[in-house]
Amino acid sequence: MIVHSYYDEDPRVRREAESLVAAGRVVIVIGLRRPGEPERGELAGVVVRRLDVQRHQGAGLLTYLREYLSFGVRAAWLAARLHRRTRFGLLQVHSLPDFLAFAALPLRLAGVPLLLDLHEAMPEFFQSRFPRAANPRLRWLLLVQERLSIAFSSHTITVNDAMRDRLVRLGVPADKVSVVINSPVLDLFDPGRHPHRPFAVDGVVRLIYTGGLTPTYELDVALRAVAHLAAGRPDLDVRLDVFGRGDSEPLLRRLATHLGIAERVVFHGRVPLEAIPTAVAMADVGLAPTRLDAYTGLTLSTKVYEYAAMGKPVVATRLPMLERTFPDGAVQTYASGDHVGMAAALGRLIDDADLRSAGVERAREIVEASSWERESVRYVARIDRHIRNGRPLVVAQTTPSR
Repeated sequence: MIVHSYYDEDPRVRREAESLVAAGRVVIVIGLRRPGEPERGELAGVVVRRLDVQRHQGAGLLTYLREYLSFGVRAAWLAARLHRRTRFGLLQVHSLPDFLAFAALPLRLAGVPLLLDLHEAMPEFFQSRFPRAANPRLRWLLLVQERLSIAFSSHTITVNDAMRDRLVRLGVPADKVSVVINSPVLDLFDPGRHPHRPFAVDGVVRLIYTGGLTPTYELDVALRAVAHLAAGRPDLDVRLDVFGRGDSEPLLRRLATHLGIAERVVFHGRVPLEAIPTAVAMADVGLAPTRLDAYTGLTLSTKVYEYAAMGKPVVATRLPMLERTFPDGAVQTYASGDHVGMAAALGRLIDDADLRSAGVERAREIVEASSWERESVRYVARIDRHIRNGRPLVVAQTTPSR
């Protein structure tokens, strides 16, 4: 795997890699290296090779482009060197960016199949992340690189039906795209492994958010919702624990202070994936706030699955894929940007135990039906269909992030 991210922080890639190892494959990941980390390592049976390419969060478009190109060239070179000794049976590339698929060029010339895993819709993502740079010419270029990357691959997988349908509408053959849902490992997100916390047992309603601190996720709305509840219901002690990092953190800290709720909000920073279930187990309500736009309209936050797997009620932005996946009151929703609506959704859960338990039960059923334990079987079968010569050789994957 060539991963333009820190491998241990990328849940989808880790799930896929570890599933392949469990199925008897040898997986090598080429990813980013933090200062002080060794160049080589191993995690849960997956071999990790790390490259010294500086990661820039919250940078400008040109900085990202230089970073992606630098990583792609170095990853391609290392993959080619490793292939001379290891003889890969498959290369998998994860977006963003889609054009990292061309890091597979040396191996494709050697006859190695390429599986492209599109985590995001790149044209919509860049329009959302860089609105000032968005223009028809840039969108056209992004669409072209997306189509070329898909054409260069042997097969493409993506994370949900909306993403697949979008690609088919754009002209990608339907038989070249399949879906592997971005669902959690229930063995990891198992509430039975943690002490049960009755709702607000200590008199405090504990909210939790786990994920990136970027403009995509409207944590500013969550902070305003907490402030709205604090002002409107002074007898209610509501706290928010934020687990994650990103370029929006300084702004969010200042907003919490401005709203007078700094003592109610704790920013814990990034924690390992393995620590997330413990943090969720100690909370009462999981938050999945997402700013609705053309990009997020195609997405469904994995956080919703994880909270539901841990038996926690969920409040999330009303997104098309969320309503499609979690209907019938499984999740309490609010309109994007509406902090009063979010506060009202929280209030309903706080005041109505029957509503909480019904939502938790329905959401858990949905998660169990699409758990990674089920999806991994389909994923490994897809890998087996494309491994060169039908032999279970080494699998390499490539996964960038932003």
